[in-house]
Amino acid sequence: MSNRKGIKGQRNVPYLYTEVKVKKTIMVTPTAWTMLKEKANSEGVSASEMAERLFRNTQG
Repeated sequence: MSNRKGIKGQRNVPYLYTEVKVKKTIMVTPTAWTMLKEKANSEGVSASEMAERLFRNTQG
C-alpha cells in the first residue's frame, strides 16, 4: 500500500516513483486481467500499480 497517508495526490507530481505515470494501453487475456485484478486487490492497490510493480521487479 501507499505510504502517503493524509497526503492528497496532485496531477503531474510523482509520489511513488521519480516520474509521473502516463496513460498507455496494453492488451491481455481475460484470464490475465482477472489474475492481475485479484493480486492488486489482495495487496490493496490498483491494477495499474500492480502492473508497475510486476514489470519493475522483472529481471530480463
